[in-house]
Amino acid sequence: MEVMNPTDKEFHLFHEGKLFQAYHLFGAHVYHIGKEYATRFCVWAPHAIEVQVIGSFNQWDGSAHVMEREGSECWCLQVPKNLEGHQYKYRILTSGGDRLDKTDPFAFYTEVRPGNAGIIYRLNGFQWSDSNWMENRSLKGSVKAPIAIYEVHPGSWRRNSDNGFIGYSELADELIPYVKEHGFTHVELLPLAEHPFDGSWGYQGTGYFAPTSRYGSPFDLMDLINRLHAANIGVILDWVPGHFCKDAHGLYQFDGDCVYEYQNEKHRENGVWGTANFDLGKREVRSFLISNLHYWMNCFHIDGFRVDAVANIIYWPNEEGQFNHGAIDFLKEMNGFVHQYDPGILMIAEDSSDFPGVTDSIQNGGLGFGYKWNMGWMNDLLRYMETPPEERKDVHSLITFSLMYAFSEKFILPLSHDEVVHGKKSLLDKCPGNYEDKFSQLRLLCGYLVAHPGKKLLFMGAELASFSEWDEARALDWNLMEFEQHQKTNVFLKQLLHLYQYMPPLFEMDDRHEGFEWIDVNNSDQQIFSFIRHGLNRHDFVTVICNFSRKSYYQYKVGVLEADFYLEILNSDHSDFGGSGRINEGPIISNKGVYHGKPHYIELTIPPFSIIYLKPSIQRKEQDINGKSRLRSNAVSGRKRKSVKLINTNLG
Repeated sequence: MEVMNPTDKEFHLFHEGKLFQAYHLFGAHVYHIGKEYATRFCVWAPHAIEVQVIGSFNQWDGSAHVMEREGSECWCLQVPKNLEGHQYKYRILTSGGDRLDKTDPFAFYTEVRPGNAGIIYRLNGFQWSDSNWMENRSLKGSVKAPIAIYEVHPGSWRRNSDNGFIGYSELADELIPYVKEHGFTHVELLPLAEHPFDGSWGYQGTGYFAPTSRYGSPFDLMDLINRLHAANIGVILDWVPGHFCKDAHGLYQFDGDCVYEYQNEKHRENGVWGTANFDLGKREVRSFLISNLHYWMNCFHIDGFRVDAVANIIYWPNEEGQFNHGAIDFLKEMNGFVHQYDPGILMIAEDSSDFPGVTDSIQNGGLGFGYKWNMGWMNDLLRYMETPPEERKDVHSLITFSLMYAFSEKFILPLSHDEVVHGKKSLLDKCPGNYEDKFSQLRLLCGYLVAHPGKKLLFMGAELASFSEWDEARALDWNLMEFEQHQKTNVFLKQLLHLYQYMPPLFEMDDRHEGFEWIDVNNSDQQIFSFIRHGLNRHDFVTVICNFSRKSYYQYKVGVLEADFYLEILNSDHSDFGGSGRINEGPIISNKGVYHGKPHYIELTIPPFSIIYLKPSIQRKEQDINGKSRLRSNAVSGRKRKSVKLINTNLG
């Protein structure tokens, strides 16, 4: 990255909140002056009396490297040397007479914790080879496309033999084929901004422009992303613009006074997380944060951002439910900028509120996000699953209510990391009953996730059917793959996600009422729900039947749309998935006669704690090569069949 001398216009735009590539101006940059190298430092410290650059190149004595004011609030220094690879900090003399040693807010690389000095690093030079992915990624994030996100904490997906972190390169070697094999379309990485405490999972950051050095260098991270793109997998980054860590070396009271945070203590201090809130109404903070998005998109080819704690941003400081208008304006400006940079970037709001128009366009008065996490669906579904089966009839609406608002926003359905920690139990262990019941209900839960309108997100470990909660200090329970039920549950999830990508009715109309049709919504006594998912082609649909009870039903009657017969394309009770093998083999005859308000009906076996997907089929007579009449079924329409072996799917 070649950097010219700073201009008055750049400083002006920064203070106006409109410098969206501020990392070119601020930080430490090595560049050419003729045939010579120089290193330029620049920092925003509006209340400082003096600022020095200290580092490994001057034995941490900044007396010979005193920075000069640029305007009234910024400080710059040019050193006529190539200082690449050296460690550095800013030593700030405050108005109160204190000296603070601070990490550069724009440092591109830092020491491995517990060290926290910046490392002078040049980001240019990595050889990207993902041009084809970059040109076509907007198709991968379209509301009409299948999106199945694997949420990953890089520090605990796997560990090395000493229980230490594996690096970005090792992660690429192992994670990419695993994600591909399981049928995920994207990975979402928990925050990678540098952070001092492992137990924060990255949500309390200090270095927004420094990919954490726990797992390697910035080039190592670029290589991971480049290789994910080569495997046709998108990369979403968890991003935290609401609040930041208060450790002494970081952004907090950067020059002895409030710089990035609110001046008002009540607004500044976030007691829930022990952090400080960004003042999102401050123009320089907007330049800082929106530039950070540009940095990740431009320098690391990130495909999307899951924006953390949007409800907290919208309503902070939660005074009588009033909106934070400065923060709302920031969210709109942020999304507008990203959309202008590349409309294919996914902007995802982690929002638990009922604030309207989160995914509506800015022009229509919305916030401009592409998707919103459906936290209400998640909370209701998990509460229902934790209810003893014999009591589920009393909480029937926990399943049905989500369809009252499922099309009010463009939703992602998250079964995320927050739901499997701090005593909440793993997804498997949330399910009541005996050993077999738990596995049956986990398969049902995942099957319902895929069948319900909305894109999909699953936190790592669910595919292993982990009994234990997630613990960031150790690897997933990979030894579970030695046990039959865990192996078979893993097979089920792989089959399910590959089937999802293959069946347009399960994703094409996630955001439209026309994409969903109840068959029977009122059967609370038997705890059976049945519905239809429609594709853009109205003749292309999938019928779904869920049994949330522990009872088996035989010759169970279900109203269906007209067809010659139906084929069972997925049954979670298949023995290959760890079930009892009570499946519906062969054609299921469709009988004429109104039932559940539909023109036809079928009769089939419904196992306990199961989910069944059915496709309609219309027979037509053809002549084979010998001239004999035979029947052919058009049970599958839409996408070209994937080259993956699917169990009991009757797909051709």
